[in-house]
Parts: sequence; C-alpha cells; structure tokens
Amino acid sequence: MNSDNKKKKTRAKPQGFAGAVLRDLQTSRFPYAGDVRPGQQTPQKVVLDESIVKPDYWQTGAPSRPSKLALPWMIEVKSPEEIEKMRASGKLAREILDLAGRAVQPGVTTDEIDQIVHQAILKAGAYPSPLNYHGFPKSCCTSVNEVICHGIPDDRKLKNGDVINLDITVYLDGYHGDCSEMFVAGEVDESAQKLLQATYDCWIKACMFVKPGNDYKDIGGIIEDHVTPLGFSTVRQFCGHGIGQIFHTSPNILHYRNNEPNGQMAAGHTFTIEPMICEGSAKALTWPDEWTATTIDGKRSAQFEHTLLITKDGVEALTGKNEKSMLQLWERNSEVHKGIWLGTSKAAEARHNEINARLLAAS
Repeated sequence: MNSDNKKKKTRAKPQGFAGAVLRDLQTSRFPYAGDVRPGQQTPQKVVLDESIVKPDYWQTGAPSRPSKLALPWMIEVKSPEEIEKMRASGKLAREILDLAGRAVQPGVTTDEIDQIVHQAILKAGAYPSPLNYHGFPKSCCTSVNEVICHGIPDDRKLKNGDVINLDITVYLDGYHGDCSEMFVAGEVDESAQKLLQATYDCWIKACMFVKPGNDYKDIGGIIEDHVTPLGFSTVRQFCGHGIGQIFHTSPNILHYRNNEPNGQMAAGHTFTIEPMICEGSAKALTWPDEWTATTIDGKRSAQFEHTLLITKDGVEALTGKNEKSMLQLWERNSEVHKGIWLGTSKAAEARHNEINARLLAAS
C-alpha cells in the first residue's frame, strides 16, 4: 500500500440518514473518468481476537507519529532480529497475495477477494494492515483498470478483460510486510499487455539498482526513462516508502526523476518500490470516498510492489515469490529478467535461479 506525498488525515464521515443522502449525492454527481464505478460495500470488519498483535491505529484509525521527527535522509537500520521478523511478515504477505491472485476471474467480486484475504491473514495470526489505517474500510486494496491505487473492495464483479492490482499488507508480530501485483480477469487486449510488461520491467530495473551506497533519488529516473519512450507516464502523487514497525516511514521512494534528498542506501534498510504507470495522463482523480484514485482521463494504470531489504551484497525481495507462486506472462516475456525475481544478493540469485529452472521449463 503506497504512501501519498501529501499526508492523509483521518477525517470524520457524515453519519446517519443525512450523511447517507450527502454521500449518495456526491457519488451521483461525481465526474468519473472511466467505466469503473463504486459498488456497495459490506460493513467494515473489526479484529477482536486478543491473540493477534494489532497496530496502534486498529481502533482509532490514527497511527501514532514516531517519537523523533526524522529528516528525509534519516533511515532506520534494522537489527538482525528485526530483519527476521520482516522476513516472516514479507513471506506471509506473499502467500496471501498469491492466494488472492488465484481468485481473480470474471464474475468474482472484489469484496469476495477481500473476504479471502481477511480470513487468511487472521488464520495466520496476523492483522490486515490496511484495515482502519486512516479509516480505510477494508483489508486489502483492489484497483481495477483506471484505478491507480487504493481501490476499495465492493460488490462490483470483475469482467473479462479487466486488469486488477491486488495490494496486500500484513502486520505480523509487530512488523508490516507489503506487496502488490497485477492480475488479469480472462483475456486482455494487446494494449493492456504492453502496459503490464512496461510496468513490470521498469519496476524490476529499479529493484536491481538497489545496493549499499546508491542514492534513493536515482530510482525514479530509472523508472521514468524506461516507460516514457514507450508512451507511458509515471504517477507523481503517490510513492514507495520505508516500512517496518511503522507502515509508512522514511525513505520516500519517488517513481520519477527527482533531486530530493531522500538519503543513501545502506545494509539493513527496508522499503518498498511500487511504480504506478499509466497509459495516458498520470494525474490522479480522487473519488468522494477520499481513497480511490483513478487516472484523470480514464485510461488504465498498472503497479507492482515488493518490500525490499538491502544486504551487504545487494538486495533481497522479502515479499518475493516461491516455488508455488504463479508465473505471469510478463515474467516469462521480460527482457530485463526472465522468470521470478528475488534479488541481487548471492543468496537471492541462487534461489530464483533454482526456482526459475523449474518454472520456465514447465511453461
């Protein structure tokens, strides 16, 4: 789940009959950009199981601020014990994302996917991080077609040809693990395939750049330089972020060329890279629900995300795929890295080479 470059405030919603009338009026008159419309939402869930460790915002919706106001280049270095907990949360996030992705098909509602995600996370003894984060009403984000990010699951059924981003974050033993991936419902057109391929390839290029000593600001130029010649644009309003005990923290990862002083990479840093790439304009239109962000021209958007750990010899994807994960078309066809990608450290490369030998042979 990405971070808004502008801090999001937890706002009071109009309540009761008058509030419902106002919301309906706002929705009916809103100038939607594309074909996706908000559907009916099931009631927001509350996790009452006392055995599950919960984030500080689970009741109030307002995450507490860090005790020290960090400058953009001040980045937490995780201890070996913290890294092991990050590995566990990342591994679980991947398992939940794979489970949710297998449910994507025409006729399935995004609320049904959210139900699968919610139950699986609780069964694993974790908390769904998006739930009540600044008031977000569901346990995952489901962003269809022109929805850039933060799509709220509802009763809309997926249609043949839809592309959907599933964004999963889990809070396990006090640490967040965050990842997202694109999936297709049925068969998609050639233009969608080009968008998905470009988004995946620029994301992997950016991930491969990560190692100790490099500047975080240079990630954005890698992404923009890849997609712009292909006719696509990269969203500026939302960014990747540091992650750990806190859902969103330093560094901010901008997915466009910039000179922001967001620090230098070092072993022990954990953060996300999650570019949002658009067929047309990258400007965002926010719906009346104050969460759903779509492209302003109604054209499609795509996104991928990993939680990454910088090691002494490179980087590892803490939310990387495993031997049971689905090998997607863009992974098979990528000219940047063929097959699943788990990192550039010696351990990560050995692992993905082993898995890819089987997956690519089977495909």
